[in-house]
Amino acid sequence: MISGSKMRLDRLGRALGAFVLALAFCSAMPAWAAFDLPELMTLLAKQKSGEARFTEQRFVHGLEGPLDASGTLSFDAPDKLVRRTLSPRIETMAVEGNTLTLSRGGRNRTLTLDSMPELLGLVEAMRGTLTGDGATLQRYFRSTVTGSAAKWTLDLVPMDSRLAAQVRSMRISGRASDVLGLEMEFVGGDRSVMNISPGAAPAGAGGRTTP
Repeated sequence: MISGSKMRLDRLGRALGAFVLALAFCSAMPAWAAFDLPELMTLLAKQKSGEARFTEQRFVHGLEGPLDASGTLSFDAPDKLVRRTLSPRIETMAVEGNTLTLSRGGRNRTLTLDSMPELLGLVEAMRGTLTGDGATLQRYFRSTVTGSAAKWTLDLVPMDSRLAAQVRSMRISGRASDVLGLEMEFVGGDRSVMNISPGAAPAGAGGRTTP
């Protein structure tokens, strides 16, 4: 006859064996179970160009109420990005390659991104996300992806000291291959929140924007 203590030990041994098998099964699960940066970049890279409307609120330390702006965004892979602000005043920022062109009131100014490392990082964050260029993102930021393809969030923390002296963090959110939001926390307490609506440019924007 098997004693009660012997039976308890047998049951405990079977339970431990089942637990070990469960751990082994979990460790053998394929990598696709997690939604990560490479998967997000592959998803985003499928969209080679696009246009969108944006609204932005800038919360500035010391000012009561946000500063509002709105306009259009457009991009063409691999490296062209245009932001055209329609309100509160018309101005355009166009980036292609290493060249930045600013247009306001009929006057243009052309600069190279290399001469402004802090701006280069911000531009590459947007271009890298829109074009699915994970290597560029990882060159400038520590990245964390959460969510799924249906609803994802990409958190970016600057690694470049010059960019980190101005920007604390960036959060880009989206759905599938569409970028829907951009939040930036600046050193000193300022914050920017941009909502993005993919689709054709609104009336008065002149179609696809050019500098």
